[in-house]
Amino acid sequence: MTDNAAPHGTEPTLEALAAAGFDVDALSDEQQDVVRALTPDELALLVDIRGRLDAAAPEVQAHADVAGGALF
Repeated sequence: MTDNAAPHGTEPTLEALAAAGFDVDALSDEQQDVVRALTPDELALLVDIRGRLDAAAPEVQAHADVAGGALF
C-alpha cells in the first residue's frame, strides 16, 4: 500500500470488492491503487460479473465433473 493510501478497511472500493468475494489482500500495492481509481460504474461492473460467475460456478463445475472437463 502506498504511504498516502488509507488503511484497508476504510476504503469503500476495496471493501466492496472484498464483500463480493474478491481476495483484495492478494493484490499488489500497485493493483490496489488501480482498484482505488475505479469509477463507480467500473466497480459495479466488476461486482456484477463476479456475481454472475459465482452463480454459474456450480453448474459449470457439475458439467466438468460429468464430462471430465472435456467440454470446458
